[in-house]
Amino acid sequence: MQLPQMSGLLTVTYASETWVLKETIIQKLLVFERRILRRVFEPTKENQIWRIKTNEELDKLLKHKNIVTCVKAQRLSWFGHVQRMPDTRTVKRIFKWKPLTKRSQGRPKYRLEYNIKQDICQMKIKNWIACVQDRGKWKDVVEKDKTSHH
Repeated sequence: MQLPQMSGLLTVTYASETWVLKETIIQKLLVFERRILRRVFEPTKENQIWRIKTNEELDKLLKHKNIVTCVKAQRLSWFGHVQRMPDTRTVKRIFKWKPLTKRSQGRPKYRLEYNIKQDICQMKIKNWIACVQDRGKWKDVVEKDKTSHH
């Protein structure tokens, strides 16, 4: 059962390190994940009647892990990798780049940087700038985020 589950997860989350997760996207990901999991774990037969597994049963089978926590953990891991890079690296320069032009009128767009900082605040990490520089410590933070119940 592990192999199909993992290959599907890898396909769906390809390049998710750079995704901006809005509530609508989160909801669509969770719905998609449940649809796939119901096929993988197949219906249950109770009292001669077949029924699909409930969200709670699927949640229990997966030990409260879902695709969104996986994406957030991958994103935090990538963020730590970029933060440890020297300032001369192109990826880091692009990540830190701020446009010189005026922003468009209206509410600002939801950006990756804001999304990551929101995740860090939710995890209540004190002094994340120093924490991210220690690769082992940051890896522990990311693993803790994977197992947390959001």
